[in-house]
This record gives sequence, C-alpha cells and structure tokens, in this order.
Amino acid sequence: MAQSFYDRPILNSPYEVPKLHHALDADGQPLELPPNQGRRPCDFVTPVPKPKKKSSKAAQAAMVFEDELGLSAEEQEYNPKPIINEIRSHVATWRALPSDRDWGVTPATAKLLHYWRRTEVEGVRPFFCQVEAVETVIWLTEVASQRKQYAHLWEHVRAANKQSSPDLLRIAMKMATGSGKTTVMAMLMAWQAVNAVRSPTSSHFSRGFLIVTPGITIKDRLRVLLPDDPDNYYEHRDLVPHEMLGEIRKAKVVITNYHSFKRRETMDLSRVGKGLLQGRGEAPMTTETEGQMLQRACGELLAMKNVVVINDEAHHCYEERPQGSVEEIKDSDIKAEAKENKEAARLWINGIKALKRKVGVRAVYDLSATPFFLSGSGYAEGTLFPWVVSDFSLMDAIECGIVKLPRVPVADNLPIAEMPIYRKLWDHIGKDMPKKGAKKSEELNPLKLPRPLLTALDALYNHYLKVDEAWKQVGIKVPPVFIVVCNNTSTSKLIYEYISGWDRPNEDGELVNVHRGHLSLFRNYDEHGNRISRAPTLLIDSAQLESGEALDPEFRKIAAPEIEQFRRERQERTGRIESVEDIDDAELLREVMNTVGRQGRLGENVRCVVSVSMLTEGWDANTVTHILGVRAFGTQLLCEQVVGRGLRRQSYELNSEGLFDVEYSDVLGIPFDFTAKPVVVKPTVPKVTTRVHAVKERVAAKPELEIEFPRVEGYRVDLPEERITAKFTEDSRLRVDPTMIGPTAVTMGGIVGQQIEIRAEGLSDQRPSAIAYNLASHVLKRFAGEDGTLPVHLFGQVRRVVREWLDGGYFEPKAVPKGVIDYLDIKEQAAERIFLACQRFEEGENRIKAILNSYNPKGSSRFVNFTTTKAVFETNPKRSHVSHVVCDSDWEAELARVLEHHPSVIGYVKNQGLGFEVPYRDGSTPRRYVPDFIVRLDVGTGEPLNLILETKGYRKGDAQLKAETMKTMWVPGVNNLGTLGNWAFEEFTDVFAIESDFAALADGLSVKVAA
Repeated sequence: MAQSFYDRPILNSPYEVPKLHHALDADGQPLELPPNQGRRPCDFVTPVPKPKKKSSKAAQAAMVFEDELGLSAEEQEYNPKPIINEIRSHVATWRALPSDRDWGVTPATAKLLHYWRRTEVEGVRPFFCQVEAVETVIWLTEVASQRKQYAHLWEHVRAANKQSSPDLLRIAMKMATGSGKTTVMAMLMAWQAVNAVRSPTSSHFSRGFLIVTPGITIKDRLRVLLPDDPDNYYEHRDLVPHEMLGEIRKAKVVITNYHSFKRRETMDLSRVGKGLLQGRGEAPMTTETEGQMLQRACGELLAMKNVVVINDEAHHCYEERPQGSVEEIKDSDIKAEAKENKEAARLWINGIKALKRKVGVRAVYDLSATPFFLSGSGYAEGTLFPWVVSDFSLMDAIECGIVKLPRVPVADNLPIAEMPIYRKLWDHIGKDMPKKGAKKSEELNPLKLPRPLLTALDALYNHYLKVDEAWKQVGIKVPPVFIVVCNNTSTSKLIYEYISGWDRPNEDGELVNVHRGHLSLFRNYDEHGNRISRAPTLLIDSAQLESGEALDPEFRKIAAPEIEQFRRERQERTGRIESVEDIDDAELLREVMNTVGRQGRLGENVRCVVSVSMLTEGWDANTVTHILGVRAFGTQLLCEQVVGRGLRRQSYELNSEGLFDVEYSDVLGIPFDFTAKPVVVKPTVPKVTTRVHAVKERVAAKPELEIEFPRVEGYRVDLPEERITAKFTEDSRLRVDPTMIGPTAVTMGGIVGQQIEIRAEGLSDQRPSAIAYNLASHVLKRFAGEDGTLPVHLFGQVRRVVREWLDGGYFEPKAVPKGVIDYLDIKEQAAERIFLACQRFEEGENRIKAILNSYNPKGSSRFVNFTTTKAVFETNPKRSHVSHVVCDSDWEAELARVLEHHPSVIGYVKNQGLGFEVPYRDGSTPRRYVPDFIVRLDVGTGEPLNLILETKGYRKGDAQLKAETMKTMWVPGVNNLGTLGNWAFEEFTDVFAIESDFAALADGLSVKVAA
C-alpha cells in the first residue's frame, strides 16, 4: 500500500507541475488511501469537522453561500471554482505548446517565459506556483484578451470588479503563505517594464508601479523590488536575463503602506485654535488636498500615465457594501476588529481610486494567501474575491513541500469534550480573560490567568524545550521561536509577564522584581532580579507598529523596558551614544521584530514573541516552531493568517528524491483543522545554515585571489574551406538502452492461457546506408552559416565522417535495435557528438570563437554571497577569495583539500553561487553546464593558467557532452579571443587518485607550457 498522508505528506517537486495529490474526504480530511494522480482541482474545501449543532459562528465560518447569510439570488449563484479551474486548464494547454511562435505573446514576454521555465539552474529558482501565477496574468492579458473564445473570462473579471471594485480592473492571485509572493511581484514587474520599454505604445504595459502594503514592515522588506536596490531580486534572484536589466532600471517604482493615503493635518491646531482661526468666515483648510496626499504618497509616479498597482496582502483592500453592519456583531473584540478592517479597506481602495483619477491605473494585481472579504466588509467573512484567477492553496503548498506542515491537537485525556480543548482554547477561557484596555492593565494579575491557558503554555513550552535541545545538538546558532497571538494589549501584557517576569513599584516608587517568569528560557530577568541585557521575550503591538505613526503612549509605557533594553543593545553593537530622543521607539521595535532568528542582528536572541493582532502578515521569520492563539477565531480565514506566521520553511535544499524534507510547526489554541489524526513525531531539527561569501579583506591582502571568468553565450565556428575530418574519442560514444527509449520486449498474458512476447522489431528494418545518409543530413545542419545556408558541397565529406563513426562502433545500442537512431532526440545526440569530434580535429586553429554576453561579459568571485545548509569547510584565506567550500559530495571535498595544499595553486573557487555556466546542446535542447571548480595555477610562465575542474564518478551521456563541449568549443573558443588569459579543462574520475592525478596534471601543464 502506498504511504499515507501522515507518513509522506510531500508528494511533488516545488519546481514542477504537481503530479499527485492526497485523497481527502468530504470534510477535507486526508484518507488512508494512495495519492491520486494529477493535480488537485481548485475546490476551496475548508477542512473543518462538521459540528453537531449549527451555531451562528459555524455559519459564519463556512466559505459557502447560504440563504441565511442574506445574500442576493445573483450572489448566491456565484461559484469561483469553475472559472479558476477553466483558466488553469487553458493556461496548462498554452504552457504545453512547444513553439513560442504559437504562444501569442510579445518576443520580450516569450524570452522571459523561457527564462523562468528553465530547469538547468543551480540552487533555488522560481517555484512552479510562482511561474503559474505570472503565466495566468500574462495569458489573460496578451492571449485571452485577443481571442473571442475567451471573451467570457474577461466578462467575468469585469463584472466582478464592477460589483466589488468599481472603476478599477483588479486581478487576484491566491498563493499560500510562504510560497513567495514577493518573487511573483518582481516577475510581474519585469514582464510589464520590459514590454513597456520595448513597446511604448502598447495599451497592455506600464513601467510605473505603485506597490501598496498593509504596513511598514512589509514595505521595508519589499525594497528588493526597487531596481536600484543592492539586493534587488531581478539580479540577485536571477529573475531576468542580463540583457533586460537595462529596461528594468527604467521602471519607476514607489512602495508605500496604505496608511499614507490618509490625508494629514497641515496645521497643528487644537479645536479652540481652529475656531479662532476661522472667526466668522469659512472653516480653514487644515488637511491635505487629494493632490497633496498623492504627491507625498506616490511621488514621481504622478509624472506618468496609467501606472500598475500591486497590492500585497490584498485582502485588506476592497469596496465595502452597506449591508451587514458591524453593529450587529456581539463580541466586542470582533466588533472592534471589524470596524478597523472597514476603515482600513476604505482608506486603501480610495487611495488607489484617487491615483486613477490623477494619472490613470492600467491594472491592479492583488496577491494574498487569503483573498477573502473580512468582517466589516458587508460580505460574509471568508467570501472569496470574485476576481481571483489563480489558486495555489495551502494544501497544494504542503504537498509540494513549500511550507511547513502545521500540527494541531487531535486528542486529549478529557473525554467529555467533543473536540480537544486546545483546538478551540478561547471557547474555554474567553469569558475569564480581561476585557479592559491597556490603561488599567497594571491592575491585573498574571497569576490569575485561566488555568487551561497556563496548562496550554506549559505543554507547548515543554515541546519547545525538546526542539531547542535538538537544535543545539546540531549546532544551530539561533533559537527556535515561540509566538503567542493575543486579542488585545491587556491580554498580551498579562501573558508576557507570566512568561518573562515582571516588576512592580513599591511605596517609594522603586521598581522591585516580583517574579522572574514561569518559563525559564523566556525569562527577561536573571537569578538576581536584574533585567537581562539581551532579553529573549518581546512584546509587540503589530497594529501600532505597522501604521508608521508614533506608538500610543500607553503601549510605549508598557513596552518601555524592552525599548530601553534594545536601545542599549544597539548602542553596544554600533558604539554610538544615542539618547532616548535619537531613536524612534516604533522603528526600534520593528527592527527587533524584523530580525528575529537572524544571526548577528538585533533580534538574534529572541525566543518568544507575544503579539497583539497577527504579528504582521509580512513577517518572514523562518524559525517559528510553536504558535499559541489566545483570541477568538471566527473563520478559517483568520486561522490561516495566524498559522501562516509559522509556515515559512527554514531549508530549501532538495533531498535525494528531488523533494523538500518535511518541516513542522506546532499549533495550540487555533482551530485550524488541517490534519485530524494523532501523529507522534520527534521534533524536527533544521540544518545548520552557513553564509558563503567573498571576503574583501582577503583580496585586499592578495589581489590574485579574485577569479574572473567569461560569460559565454555561444560559439562561432568558421566553416572549413577544404575537408572535414573528425577525431573520435571515448566521449564520442553514444550508448542507447531501454531506459532511454522504453521497453522493446514485453510479455503479454491473461489470467489463464498462453503468454506471448511482443518486440519492437520494426526499428531494425533500416539499412546501414540509409541510417548513415539520414544522420549525415542531420550533422550537416550543424555546419550551416549564420544565415542558415547549408553547405551542401560538404555533404559527401560529412557522410564519410558519419560512416567512420558508425563503423568504428561509437554507436552502441544495448538491447535495442540500431534503428532507434532514427528517433529525433537520439539522432540529435549522435549529430552533436560527431560535430564536436570534427571541432576537436581543428582545435589547434583559430576557427572557434566564444561569443560573450554583450551586457555582462565577465563574472567574478567577488559577487559570491549566499546561504546553505549543506556541509561546508572554511577555506584558507591565502588560497580562496570565498569564505567556504560547499561540499556537495565527498569527491568535491577531496578535490578542495588537494587544492588547499598544492604549491602551484594561486587561488581557487568552488562554482556555487558564482554564476559560471557553459552553454552546450543535449540533442536538440540547449542546456547550461555548471563545472565544479575554477583554479588559477602557476605554470612557471608569469601568467597563471585558469583551470576548470570537474569531479565525476559515473559518467552519463550528458557528462560526455559537457566534457566534449568544454574541450572542443569553450576552451579553444575563449583562448582564441586572446584577451581573457589561458584556460584549460580537466576531469577527475577516481576519488582515491585525485591528489596524485592533480599533481601529475600540474606538472604536465608546467612542462607543456614551458615547451
């Protein structure tokens, strides 16, 4: 029987179209069945067990339309699944078209699509879900809008906008938390900007972008979308070809948070002052005009026409309906939150409308993990935005391994409860929690928190201890993170004090430590009652921090010790003397929160965060392992938003199966019913992360350590004038077996009766002369001129070379007929080997020239900067510009050890994060080869030799092509340019002889050069 969901939740590669999905029952619970073939359809099943009695809360939580919700008949008929599934089907068919001439897109778009879909890329590349989201927008914009058969899709989008976002054209992409929405934004902007520059009259594209976020934290994190940012995604995530970076830099990008759309006061006047100023005349204008607000919020975009707006966490932006007043909500906390949602949405959508009135808005792209209407919108909370066109759900993300798998309570030792009480903790403690605001929170006693809450804290903390110990044992230098999400500042302050300890003033006003805190690793006080200089527990009010405005005086008072503590820590780190007035409190707390889990930063040692609201939806800490919810959760929408704080993966390394390993986050107090079966699993231990980077100081002391290399895009071969001759080697062999083409002999049998064997014998019918003729025709195409003209006068010579190859036994069919060489891909591979053998014969002449990238002809080791969880060792500062060598295999580790000690080595670098690639052809498919090392070798001439090294155990067919291309095309092509130094290539195929082989190689090269 196939492995179940609980044994093997991850089924698919993050980089490919999902091929399998787990079987779920009607309630969205995994079944003990083998995975289903194919991709999971979009169905929006909310995995919530059906309650025995239907309450108002249950009705609100359901993501369906029912009569009791009070919607119109037209709206009750709305079902998003068919339209999303239909668009997904059309995009999949379009994606499968083999020729970009049939795609119906601009040449620039085709170039970008090829670039994003490529597979021969080292390290993390765009996930399939990221590419699909962008493909969907591209297909709708460039393809569907031009074809009548897709008119109904655009009618749906326009109708959805007319009802919910009048005057705007919004397109929403639903993407699970942690699936990389920032990368999708960069890809959308690249597509728009490059096309806008190359086709300035097109009505589809713009090079002006306004990115709107729900808070300052996300705004700061999205700086990577600015083309001139040092860490911009276009270059550092390799999202666009080098030749398009010029167009990207012509884009105008403004990033703001929606709070900037609020018109500010232009005069700081009291109510009495305004009255005096008004006198008997008209009331004075003391707030900004719409134009002034836009000038402040949008800046240089006001000089453009028809910009593109991108909404991050777009579920906060919508046009509310008059129905469904928030006054009908009974729960005071939920009612207050609904009012805040309503005001925020109104401010956000009206700001975009104002921009459209001023300069025009070409399109609005919405990205969100939960593009649903919130409470206070006038819609049933959890209603999907009807302009959603693509969906990559949390279940999809789990099956692809892109996010952590959340674990929730499934059973407890209280059999009287219908459901484990820690699944819906608030239902059992809410009535006993404080309802007062922060102003009187000092009157509350942390020791009087409800017992179920204290027990839940203790239980989750005990599991945290196991995880923390496991992390220490493997050498992880930052701690796991435990977060508590609360409903208001009174609750958060009580829980914070219970966890970390508290002070109380005595009669003289002197602060006296009353309690050190109940959870030892989270204590902010030492055994003597003094505050720890680098406190492990942090108190945050997300809503206040995200507005960008000053902290509320009461919250500043609550958080004063933490603010002062982190100010001192920053002063110790920077050496600058800063007073209380020098640093904005909100800015300081944001910096701490943003750097949680990051070594060497202000939040490095934070273990626990107690938060009001949802701890910032853009919070991207990937070390969260435990989450406790202490608030009401009306819908699964809210549950997913909060649980999403702990879903970001720590490691993006693929395992031997080409999949991600499972990572978990443990959740209490949040009724997030994703898996409902007891699973006893040991705490997962993430791998140690190492930063691999170029060390400036090494090159300053020894400049020759910096290694530069050419960026080769292709090769130019001068056509021989007289005769074509080939020199065949072992790398010229083409071995074909059934693993490459499928079985050629199959036994057929029924339940009873005689068995028969069928064979693919028809492939053997071709005569050797016919095989040679057809193959020679294919090889001749390799000698075509730049204008595509075939040198037909050379056909006879080409056929002679082909016969030499065939007669010499370089074509080796194993358990397959010789006729398989007529398969196009096999024929292409044979032709490539023969063509390279012809170049080898001529390599002493200057017939081959490398073609360099015209925009970026050289690369350098000084740009290496990445993190890895693989095994590494620190390099010798006198031998390598880069700090570490990543050991992908024992062979590479051994070669690096040899290079560290051989006296002829001037410098070396492992080709990881370096960007050194070699173009070659695998049959008809252009590919990129990434060699293992570049070494600068002293060969006794005064000019070092640049040596490219590869370690190989078993050499498959593609390894032959890579080696052939290096020896016959790349090395002579670069050397013949005469401006990039001397280059050579060598392979090592015996791990136990690497040291002696390299020594012999170095000696041989020195003798050869001297001669």
